Amino acid sequence: MTAPTTRRKPASPSAAGGRQAQDHRKPWAKLKSEARRPSESARVEALPVQHPHAAGIDIGSRSHWVCVGFTTDADPGSIREFPAHTDGLKAIAAFLREHRVDTVALESTGIYWVPLYELLQAEGFEVLLVDPSYTHQLRGRPKTDRRDCQWIHRLHSVGLLAAAFRPDEETCQLRAYLRQRANLVRQASRHVQHMQKALEQMNLKLTEVLSDVTGLTGRAIIRAILRGTRAPEKLAKHRDKGCKASETEIAQALTGSYREEHLFELKLAYEAWQFTLRQVAEVHGQVALQLGRMRCDRALPPLKPKPRPKRRASSPGFDVRAGLYYVVGLDLTEIEGVSELTALTVVSEIGPGVSRFATVKKFCSWLGLCPNWKKTGGRVRSSRTRRGVNRAAQALRVAAQGLHHSKGALGGFLRRMKGRLGAQAALTATAHKLARIVYLALKHGMTYVRQGQEEYEAQMKEKQVRALRRKARQLGLEVVEKTPGSVPTATASPEQGQTSEE
Repeated sequence: MTAPTTRRKPASPSAAGGRQAQDHRKPWAKLKSEARRPSESARVEALPVQHPHAAGIDIGSRSHWVCVGFTTDADPGSIREFPAHTDGLKAIAAFLREHRVDTVALESTGIYWVPLYELLQAEGFEVLLVDPSYTHQLRGRPKTDRRDCQWIHRLHSVGLLAAAFRPDEETCQLRAYLRQRANLVRQASRHVQHMQKALEQMNLKLTEVLSDVTGLTGRAIIRAILRGTRAPEKLAKHRDKGCKASETEIAQALTGSYREEHLFELKLAYEAWQFTLRQVAEVHGQVALQLGRMRCDRALPPLKPKPRPKRRASSPGFDVRAGLYYVVGLDLTEIEGVSELTALTVVSEIGPGVSRFATVKKFCSWLGLCPNWKKTGGRVRSSRTRRGVNRAAQALRVAAQGLHHSKGALGGFLRRMKGRLGAQAALTATAHKLARIVYLALKHGMTYVRQGQEEYEAQMKEKQVRALRRKARQLGLEVVEKTPGSVPTATASPEQGQTSEE
């Protein structure tokens, strides 16, 4: 018996011709890129050197490649590979001091740069953390870790690299605590979802009658269920006096099937939620201590009393508003829409001042809240905001979202932009305006003066009238403002059968 054979279908003439053309194009494209590479390399090498004692480091998880100068075949010692453990990091610092390096550029996409960055900064080097998009290799140039560190050194020596923003040491510690808190709050919300899932599987409609199952009423009922109470009337007795749902509605929602596996799931989710909240409370203690260390020395007037916001299970157990006031020197919560946690997040990301940003435009550009223009050939290809995850910008967007029902000027601006641009663009525009207010407040110590919606609408009306008059002058017309008491009348022309308004 012979083995079955497969016969390949003959290629069509058009497909064969296309494949041959592609085979001819590949060598030509390779030759073209190789011919372009020397000219591009020569253009970069011809730039004047601004940092003669510079170094470039390509960060990896296992090892770091370091380049401290231009190399030749006879002297390849300016490039070395070091292991990523602590002894290797100390050897990198010694290698840099041996070659009299004073400024270092690091490229990394993960968190592997943190130990080396902190060590080199403690040793007195000027360290620049560079975004990988700024250190792309030339087109057609082979890419290896050894070549990457050479290219980083070349770009840094001629001054073509910009450092990523990193606040001072105290602000970095506060930022680490706030980011850990955000992770724990997200974990707590997942545990709450698991509790809701277990309740729904037992057909206990507690999520339908209570707006929050982690409130006073919801927590009391869940604890009673885990203790063994099953009667709906007894469970409804745990209703808090501030709950909107009546005992009858709660009792009707708590009639279900208490299966053992679902009760076990509810128990584990509730205990995990309680444990996560205890960890959040520990983080709040560290945040309060760090704010105390960052407290400014200058004398400040006493803080004006203000009603505390409604507390939640994950709310800080200390006065965030007072702690920020004595760090920044002013009350950021006076700005419309900015809550205590929003102000704390912004300060933890940028620090108590904005001296690192020369202008408000550069500050908003770093946040990614202004248009990122892409214009070529006289035409605008795109003006979308820059992509990226900036936690300060996210906090300002959340603050802008809470202004939808505000009676102030910022609320009127949000609603006007929403009608013109849509919901998403309106939030970005309002967050941009909030960023400008925060920048001016932190840089000049300016106090925010709340403007009413009526005054804002009057200003917008006056602006529109001025624009109409300017347009009318260009067309040779005149705009006559109608008095409030005048009533327009209509007259008809019998000959033409038309109606005119007087």
